[in-house]
Amino acid sequence: MIHRLETNKLRNVAKFFAHLLDTDALPWNVLSYIRLTKDDTTSSSHIFIKILFQELSEHLGIRLLNERLSDPLMQTDFKSIFPKDHPRNTRFAINFFTSIGLGGIIENLREYLKNMPRLIMQQQNVVDLDESGSSSPSSSNSSSSSESESEKK
Repeated sequence: MIHRLETNKLRNVAKFFAHLLDTDALPWNVLSYIRLTKDDTTSSSHIFIKILFQELSEHLGIRLLNERLSDPLMQTDFKSIFPKDHPRNTRFAINFFTSIGLGGIIENLREYLKNMPRLIMQQQNVVDLDESGSSSPSSSNSSSSSESESEKK
């Protein structure tokens, strides 16, 4: 819907949403509807997100905005704005907020990206351990499935 608005109307809508969020007239979990990835955003959504967050920063201040966005109870609602699903999406969000002058709100995302290789290695070690210890259970699953097939006949 946002991509259909001309720039001036887009700016007004973003400012309106920022005002509603700033005054808590709108719950912050509405931000979960924004997906900030290269594949999911258009130039219009870039403008909307840029103005929205710049207005929030102007009204709340960067410190309070960062506190709101760092609230542990709200992290699931913000995961689409600050994606951690793929390094490419994480970098895109970091670059976006840095380019609009709000690099201060993504410090935890930078830290996550910096530690991502270590996290991937830890996850890979867990998968390797699971695979090396799971050879016997998988064979028992195949025998139980063949037993159930013979019971059907």
